[in-house]
Amino acid sequence: MTDRTEPSPLEPLSHFGEQGRARMVDVSDKETTARAAVARTSIAMAEETLARIKSGGIAKGDVLAVAQVAGIMAAKNTSAWIPMCHPLPLSGVDISFGDNGRDTLTIEAAVRTKGPTGVEMEALTAVSAAALTVYDMCKAMQKDMVIGPTELVSKTGGKNGDYSRTDRA
Repeated sequence: MTDRTEPSPLEPLSHFGEQGRARMVDVSDKETTARAAVARTSIAMAEETLARIKSGGIAKGDVLAVAQVAGIMAAKNTSAWIPMCHPLPLSGVDISFGDNGRDTLTIEAAVRTKGPTGVEMEALTAVSAAALTVYDMCKAMQKDMVIGPTELVSKTGGKNGDYSRTDRA
C-alpha cells in the first residue's frame, strides 16, 4: 500500500508525552524542507443533484466555487480544527473537482509548504470542508448524500519519506 515501511505499532507515538498525555510535537529542530500532500474524498448523490451542481442550477449559488473557497480556507485554518496540528504558512492550495458522469462528485486537494512538518492534515481538512460545503448547499434537494471515503493520496518530503496510495482510482 505504501512505498515505505510503516512504523511498528509498538513504537511510541510522538503526540503523547512521558505521562501518556497528548502534546504538540516540538518541530523546532526539524529541517525546513519542501512538503506536499494530496487528499481526496467523494460524495455520492442522485444523478439529478450532480447534474444541477454541474449546470449551476442550485438556488444557493455556484456550489463548486463556494466549496473551493471553503476547502482553501479550511486548509489555512487546520490548526484551529485539529488540536495537535501546527499553524503552517502554506505556499499553495489547489482544490479540484471531478465526477464519474453519473452520481459521484470527487474532490481533490493539493497542499504545499516549506517547513518542518508535513501538510497531510491540511489536505485532508480541505477536502472534508469542501465536501461538507457541497452537502450544505445541496441538502434542500437531497439529504441522503454520502461523503467518503476520505483518504490521503500522496505526500512528499520529511524524514519519513514519500508516500503514495497504490490503489488510486
